[in-house]
Amino acid sequence: MKGLYRLLRRIMAAALTAVTAAACALALGCLPPGGWAGAAAVLLAQPAALPLLADGAAPAQGTAPEDTAPGAPAGDASAPVPAAAEVSPAPAATAETAGDTGDSAPQSTPLPEPEAVLLDAPDRPDDAGDIVAQTFRQGSGEGYVTLEAGSIRNSTQNPDSVLAEAAAAGLPFSIERNSDEPQVLILHTHATECYQPWAELWYEPGFSARDLDTAVNMCAVGARMAQVLNEAGINTLHDETLHDSPSYTESYDRSAATARAYLEQYPSIQVILDVHRDAIEQDGARLKPLTQIDGQDTAQVMIIAGCGNGSTVPLPNWKQNLAFAAAWETRMETLYPGLTRPVLCGYRFYNQDLSTGSLLIEIGGHANTLAEALRAGEYAARALADLFGAG
Repeated sequence: MKGLYRLLRRIMAAALTAVTAAACALALGCLPPGGWAGAAAVLLAQPAALPLLADGAAPAQGTAPEDTAPGAPAGDASAPVPAAAEVSPAPAATAETAGDTGDSAPQSTPLPEPEAVLLDAPDRPDDAGDIVAQTFRQGSGEGYVTLEAGSIRNSTQNPDSVLAEAAAAGLPFSIERNSDEPQVLILHTHATECYQPWAELWYEPGFSARDLDTAVNMCAVGARMAQVLNEAGINTLHDETLHDSPSYTESYDRSAATARAYLEQYPSIQVILDVHRDAIEQDGARLKPLTQIDGQDTAQVMIIAGCGNGSTVPLPNWKQNLAFAAAWETRMETLYPGLTRPVLCGYRFYNQDLSTGSLLIEIGGHANTLAEALRAGEYAARALADLFGAG
């Protein structure tokens, strides 16, 4: 009964919040892309706040979402999840050793505890799966580009020297601080991705880590990042469209349409961040990318900079996007050592043709908790604000 009460309360709260926000947008003239018709659609088409996708469209257990399989074209939801060794050359770490960066790591102001309520875990069923906390280390040697802080994993056919030259080029755009015009857009192609609901290191096999409630899915992380950037004087918009609901397929096409609508309305936007979470599994266990910053468990993050869909769809500005990724990676690892996994540069597209500041970032994985992800999103946004001169 206790769990049912929580679920019903979340459903009612999410529905009320969505309708109220849309009604306020109508009343105040703060219209989404599409004008009055778009606002009316928000009011009339709000999905029920069910815990999972309505059509069961989440990827099958043991397969990767569209954004996790190295080398797979965008939209290929059947590619297998990479083994941990393919993601990082480092051995697994336990929760006790996660994030040990040594005495030289600079101290930052600790974050307030995120307002993320963990559920009480039920009795563990016999068929439950294990969660393993692991700190993914930076890479070096062939197949990697070492940055001043952090690294890039080269999953392309280009020599490492080509990526290194692109990474060293610096930001391909400029950000105007304290501008009345938006500079950054945060959105979510897979907005319904969510996190482990309790802290215990096991998961229910039927849990697909998908939720329509924007208070617990990727929209919650995006909102935290947008808040940090706006408070730092970086005018940032946050779109909470559930592009992967009710259908998971063609979600990138829908998020591209959303981004283009914003760009048409606000040509001042320089940066488009598609915020996701990863899904890493190995031998039936779900891996939890974890570090510690200022004594707090924090999800690790990974930037993905695509270079096109292999030989079929080129990405003409991929080097500029990679330069942005390298600069952000360096700033995150400089300020918060251990926060990042290596930048992944591979044959991906992910709508990164829309601007020279278009990146996809994975905030933790489906085995992290929302609190760990919120901390990671806030640290990543702090580093981005610092990169843009608003430290």
